Amino acid sequence: MIYTFKDYNKSVIKRGHLNLGETRADGSSFNVNSLYIERNGKPWIGIMGEYHFVRDNSANWEQELRKIKAGGITVVATYVFWIYHEEIEGEYDFTGDRNLRRFISLCQKLGLDVVLRIGPWCHGEVRNGGFPDWLLKKDCKLRENDEAYLALVKTWYARIFKEVDGLLFNQGGPIVGIQIENELVDQPEHLAKLKEIAKEVGFEAPLWTVTGWNSLYGAEIPTKEFLAVFGAYVDAPWTQHTKKLPPSRHFTFDPIRNDAAIGMDLIKEADDEGWRLPYEDYPFATCELGSGLPIAYKRRSVVSAMDAYGLSLVKLGCGNNLVGYYMYHGGTNKIGKLSTLQESTATDYPNDYPILNYDFHTCISMYGEPYEQYDLCNILHMFINDFGDILAPMEHVAATEFVDENDVSHLRYAMRTNGESGFIFVNHHQRFLELQDVCDVVFDTGKVKFPAIDVKGDIAFILPFNIVINGRNIDYATAQLLCKGDDEVYFAAINGIQPRISIDGTEYLIKDGKIELGDLKVIVLSWEDARRLRKVDGNIYFDEVFNGDKFNVELTPCEPAFNIPYIDEFYLNGPNEIHWQKISVDSPDGFVEITDKYDVAQIYSDGQFVADSFYYGMPWRIPASIIYGKEAYLLTSDFCDDVYID
Repeated sequence: MIYTFKDYNKSVIKRGHLNLGETRADGSSFNVNSLYIERNGKPWIGIMGEYHFVRDNSANWEQELRKIKAGGITVVATYVFWIYHEEIEGEYDFTGDRNLRRFISLCQKLGLDVVLRIGPWCHGEVRNGGFPDWLLKKDCKLRENDEAYLALVKTWYARIFKEVDGLLFNQGGPIVGIQIENELVDQPEHLAKLKEIAKEVGFEAPLWTVTGWNSLYGAEIPTKEFLAVFGAYVDAPWTQHTKKLPPSRHFTFDPIRNDAAIGMDLIKEADDEGWRLPYEDYPFATCELGSGLPIAYKRRSVVSAMDAYGLSLVKLGCGNNLVGYYMYHGGTNKIGKLSTLQESTATDYPNDYPILNYDFHTCISMYGEPYEQYDLCNILHMFINDFGDILAPMEHVAATEFVDENDVSHLRYAMRTNGESGFIFVNHHQRFLELQDVCDVVFDTGKVKFPAIDVKGDIAFILPFNIVINGRNIDYATAQLLCKGDDEVYFAAINGIQPRISIDGTEYLIKDGKIELGDLKVIVLSWEDARRLRKVDGNIYFDEVFNGDKFNVELTPCEPAFNIPYIDEFYLNGPNEIHWQKISVDSPDGFVEITDKYDVAQIYSDGQFVADSFYYGMPWRIPASIIYGKEAYLLTSDFCDDVYID
């Protein structure tokens, strides 16, 4: 069957209409047009991963940033949580794990850009959305243009700037973007004022961003001052019910940027006053593609590797030109001097989260373990990093017939093209639904007709056409383009599809994994080998297979040994018996797994509260090092059925 596309209508690109962009003394520059971001005069697609420095041990930062970079991330996003740095009014802490300057300097050392999310309100599942308790007691209106509040914000912004002065883009540093506030949907005057204050204290950046979601019509923002960024999640841990959600539209090629469901615990539904965000003025940019999810008490959803990969691939096919993940690396909440620092119903939020655990079950765990998303998403990242300058100016063109999220029998596909060349995007994955095989698929782009393929199983992929590499024209390929070296180009064979590559009019059936055409070597890897491929600083290599070694743990029931300091966490669903076990391991290396079913679990080691979890249907993995050689206890409560687990 022939699969075709709607007509391509080239957009008129707007330039100079936004108060964004910057050129520094050495000539390096960023500019933002209506379709894509330009870096040093070339189209550019950044790949942004969220990693909260305060939610990790500073001794780990460099090695974790190296892992992040090896996963294809080029931009690190991080919040500056006010409550973490000024929990007590006037007492600032930017030392140790809170040393913002050292963290950003490490990003610069490793060649990673930074987007700094300075709030002042952040959310991020932090107590009060990041506001210190003392701020809530002030006689002023928060998150509004109240003069008393603005004066406090200016002092806070100035203190952040003191830490990062010299590290801004125009100073030769890595900070290329600043996000103001978060999920503020109907106060453009306040957002404008916050940017004004930030600039007054010294902040400058080529990219100023705000979150743009709020129903279909988008958040009300100062339209010239910010790049609106969006997100997409495959479940909704902020909801308070325990029902399975319907199939997610995010696995269809729907180009609507706005996920109105994000933060619906906090933002109102759209009114009918005529506001519409001028989407056509901005490139499609994301900051919160949910490569994972936090485990909330009521909703304990886990994002699979294919969920994360399929979500990112679909958004890329819909025109996404800034790929941003939240979170890319999990973390551990601190405990403050005055209170715990996690979001909870006790602070008027709709759900409870563990006190310490902010693993997010995303690309890299809170303990630095790569989950399956890490390898799979890197397949996309290598492609974007090497061919993003080609892809960025290409526009989304829909399939002739749209296939919605409930349709399990028809093929989901779309195209990005400039009218002559392009990429076909196919997604054959839907969370919690099994899609039927689609056979004898022949794509006709209007310029190129592909050979027939069968689309079977849980897969998603990208096929190139009329792409020039090293002077050779790739007419089409039924394999996924990965990356390129000096004289070679790498493809991944898609499971169930025979790799056929036509170059300069000649088709090659790839059987032994490579062909050599003079100055161009074409290498086709198996899908599994492609998952281990890495490209870092121009060097291509294969990562070692990570076995995730685990060791036996000895659990011995025992009597209570001390008063539980965080006992209320066990009673989130009412009275619940708490079981005590001594826990020990015979090695500090690797991980141990807690496989028993529980509701809430906590671990204490030499009297210190070191780990916690809500049961979510999978083994709980913890580093053996936090209990080895110590007097350690595992405390658990009985599982409660009144929660949602995938």
